[in-house]
Amino acid sequence: MNFLRGALAVAAKDLRSEIRSKESVNASLSFALVILVLFSFAFDPTSDTVREIAGGLLWLVFAFAGTLILNRSFARELVNDCLDALLASPISGAQLYLGKVIANFLILLAVELLSMPVFGIFYNVHWTRFLGQLLLVMVLATWGLTVIGTLFSAMTVNLRLRELMLPTLVYPMMIPALMGAITLSSKLAAGEPIGPEDLIWFRLLVAFDVIFTALALALVETVLVG
Repeated sequence: MNFLRGALAVAAKDLRSEIRSKESVNASLSFALVILVLFSFAFDPTSDTVREIAGGLLWLVFAFAGTLILNRSFARELVNDCLDALLASPISGAQLYLGKVIANFLILLAVELLSMPVFGIFYNVHWTRFLGQLLLVMVLATWGLTVIGTLFSAMTVNLRLRELMLPTLVYPMMIPALMGAITLSSKLAAGEPIGPEDLIWFRLLVAFDVIFTALALALVETVLVG
């Protein structure tokens, strides 16, 4: 319970900071909306091809927008040596990491939800028909992205080219989860329900989240403290 309380305190701190500045939300949401609109001009929204690749376009946008949020996760703590103060505080590295994961997850999920109406309008997809299933896919895939992205954000925080290094490290690791999210989202965006043959992708997303969350919590102390 104390472990979770410390993590939630870090998450609340990051969320309050983001609500005041809106730096990450404004940047990532603007990016997501602009890219979605630009892609809509490149493809015919009434064609069957667009509906087949809609999930891929959607998660491509979310993955790129997510790095804008994740990149600021630990970088904002460099000002006035706040990161050193956090590491010297009574909370553990795992609590600090989990708190930032929770905050990043909620921020990125909010950006995704705000982007979905634009996606539905410009791509002529029926994304609300099976909204519950689509939300479950978004939650699972977004958690996987934030778990890995936050860990690599901690690893690259002191690098001069962290804006370049973070996506270079995160995207290859995210391939299994992105494959599952793209496959399921494409089917749901086309107005088709998830069938028994698609449950393998749900299992993949759940296994991905559990395995990498456990690994990250075990390794983050080494990453932060060395």
